[in-house]
Amino acid sequence: MADERFARLVTVACHDLRTPLATINGVAKMLVRQGTLAEPEARLAGLADAAAVEMASLLDQLGLAARIAAGRFEPQRRDADTLELASSPDERVAVVGAGETVCTDVDAVSGALDGLALAALRHGLLAEVTWTVTGRTLLLAPLPEHAAAVVLGSSARELGPLVARMVLEALGGTVALEGEALRVTLG
Repeated sequence: MADERFARLVTVACHDLRTPLATINGVAKMLVRQGTLAEPEARLAGLADAAAVEMASLLDQLGLAARIAAGRFEPQRRDADTLELASSPDERVAVVGAGETVCTDVDAVSGALDGLALAALRHGLLAEVTWTVTGRTLLLAPLPEHAAAVVLGSSARELGPLVARMVLEALGGTVALEGEALRVTLG
């Protein structure tokens, strides 16, 4: 019961934080678009805008984690190819292999896989990583030993991998280390 109450508290907090965040984001975007600021001020407004976008993403992840923890996660399932699920807008994340069609929450799984890859890049101090896809099984490599605990979600140093693991497991998948790679099997 206490966990459910805490999850509801987190959900409400995420919702309530969106209003002031939207104001900050709106003001920063307006200042950037006006084009009347000098370079240093325009750069600062751009930084504020980027930070607001990142905060919105973190609030989304936290809200999703709270819904999963409270048993209120309602996946929006549709068919997708596992190669497409592993694709990232970040050019440092490559995808190779042969995919398979799965019925899953495409947005949640894509976000989870992207979060794992980006965490591997950051914590592994890597220039690039690759998802090797074989049907429902995806291997992320390289994954240096010093980054493995964070990317696996067993170390609470970054929100993205923690939520990614929750999402994948809530959808019947598994996440495990396999040598110097992260193995994700989609449910």
